[in-house]
Amino acid sequence: MEIEVIAVGGYDEVGRNMTAVRCGKDIVIFDMGLRLDRIMIHEDADVENMHSLDLIQMKAIPDDTVMNGIEGTVRAIVCTHGHLDHIGALPKLAHRYNAPIISTPYTTELIRQQIAGEQKFGVNNKLFALKSGGRYTISQNLTLEFVRMQHSIIDTVMAVLHTPHGAVIYANDFKLDRTPVIGEPPDFARFAQLGKEGVLLLITECVNITSKGRAPSERIARDLCRDTITSFEDDKNAILVTTFSSHISRLKTLTECAHEIGRKPVLLGRSMERYSTTAEQMKLVAFPRSTSVFGNRRTVDRIFRRMMKEGKEKFMPIITGHQGEPGSVLTRIGQGDTPYRLEKGDKVLFSAKVIPNPMNYGQRYLTETRLRMTGARIFDELHVTGHAYREDHYEFIHLLNPQHIIPSHGDLRMTASYADFAAELGYTLHQDVHLMTNGQRLLVHK
Repeated sequence: MEIEVIAVGGYDEVGRNMTAVRCGKDIVIFDMGLRLDRIMIHEDADVENMHSLDLIQMKAIPDDTVMNGIEGTVRAIVCTHGHLDHIGALPKLAHRYNAPIISTPYTTELIRQQIAGEQKFGVNNKLFALKSGGRYTISQNLTLEFVRMQHSIIDTVMAVLHTPHGAVIYANDFKLDRTPVIGEPPDFARFAQLGKEGVLLLITECVNITSKGRAPSERIARDLCRDTITSFEDDKNAILVTTFSSHISRLKTLTECAHEIGRKPVLLGRSMERYSTTAEQMKLVAFPRSTSVFGNRRTVDRIFRRMMKEGKEKFMPIITGHQGEPGSVLTRIGQGDTPYRLEKGDKVLFSAKVIPNPMNYGQRYLTETRLRMTGARIFDELHVTGHAYREDHYEFIHLLNPQHIIPSHGDLRMTASYADFAAELGYTLHQDVHLMTNGQRLLVHK
C-alpha cells in the first residue's frame, strides 16, 4: 500500500495548517486552519462573509486545489485541538469533502459554533467527538487513535493513524507539560508503546525548535501571574489583564488570582465569552463564582461604566487585545474608545507574548505606547509557551523512534532548523527527514 503525504498548508508559514495523508485509495485530512495575520484578523475574527477563493488568494486559508489531483477518497477530517490556525478554515473548505470531522469534545463544540456562524457555505459534514484514548475506524485498513497531550488550549490530543505499515503520527501542536493546570499530563506510556509497535512517520510542529532546553510548565505561568497580581493587594489602582481568550488554563489562574485579592474577575470580549462559556458548560473548568463574562460590545461598555462608577479597584477585567488587534477591548481602551479610563499608576498585565510577525510587533508597540501615555504601568510576559522546545522534541523522538520525520507548522527557517536538529539524532535530509513546502507531495511508503 502506497502512503503519501500532501503538504497543503502550514509548510511555508506558521498558520493555515492542512496536511493530507493518502493510504492506498483512502485519504485522511489533518486540520484546516486560518493564517491570522493575512487578513488582519484576530481572536475576534469575522471571516464569515468572505469567499474561500478570496481567502485562498490572500493566503489566509490553505489552497486545497492540490487535492483535485489526488486519486482517492477523503474518509475523514481530523482536528487535534481548537485553535483557529487549525480549525478556522473548516467552514470554508470542509463542505468540499464528503467526510466526517473528528475532533476532541471541546474542539468539536468550537467547530460547531464556527460552522453555525458561516454565511457563505452550507457545511453539513457530520461532527464526531472522540475523547483522548479513543479509537475510530476510518476504513478497512485505517484506524484513528487520539492520545492525550498538553498545549495552550484544553482538550488537545495527538492523532495516530494506524496503517498496515506502521503508525502515522500528527503532532501539531504539543507541549510535554508534566504539571498542567487543567487536565492530565501527556500519555507518555502510550507514546513509548507506539514507539515499540512501530512509527512509520512523524509529522511534527517545529515552532520553538531553536529554543534551548524544555518548555516551562503552565504551573510556572500560574506562579508568575499570582506573584504579580497578589503583590498589589493594598493598591487602589486598576489592574487589567490581557491574555489569549482560548487559553482556559490561564483564564482559570487569572480569575482565581482576582478572587484571592478580593476583586471581581470580569472576562470581556466576544472570543473570551465563546471559549470560556463553552469550557464551563462542558464542565472542563470551574471559574470562581464571582466571575462574570460579557462579549457584546455595547454590554462591555456598559460594564465599563459600572466599573468607573463603583471603583476600578473592585474589579479585575481580563480582556482581549494582547497583540494590539484593531477593535479588541484593550486597543479600544488605549484609544480612549471605551468608558473605562486609565490613569497614572493603573496596571496593565500582558499574560501573552507577541506572536512573531512584523504586523503584531507594530500593533503591540502602538497599543503599549498609548497605554503608557495614560500613565499606566505595564507588566509584560507573564507567560509560558504552548509549544515544545528543543529538548522536548529530543525526548519525543526517542519515545517514538519514527522511521521518517516531516517538520511542519513553520516557515523554512523553522523546518530547516528542525532538519538540522534531526541530523544530530542520526536522520538524513531527503532520506528520512523531509522538508516540504505547500503543494508538495511525498511518497513515504511504496
